[in-house]
Amino acid sequence: MAKKLFVRGFPYSTTSSQLEDIFSKIGKVISCDVIKDRDTGQSKGFGFIEMENDKEADEAIEKLNDTEMEGRKIVVNVARPREERPRFDNRGGGPRRDYERPRGGGRR
Repeated sequence: MAKKLFVRGFPYSTTSSQLEDIFSKIGKVISCDVIKDRDTGQSKGFGFIEMENDKEADEAIEKLNDTEMEGRKIVVNVARPREERPRFDNRGGGPRRDYERPRGGGRR
């Protein structure tokens, strides 16, 4: 069964293919995603790697966690499931609450 890993601390210049090359030396990589800033397109220094099986993923954690990549210490561990985050309304007023009355006109 495939296992997804969270990798952080790598240089901002690192591309998905470079990260995939490092992990593919340990086992088969199913997917590699370097997270980028949506405005600048620059890497944020973290990403996700999906390995084909648990054994290879565990080996990647053991061999690559706390190692250096271009002078920066990287951290590799099992990715946690994505958390549900509150939806924000389009008025910029923070999380929308079901009990909140619509703003604007009308008597109060």
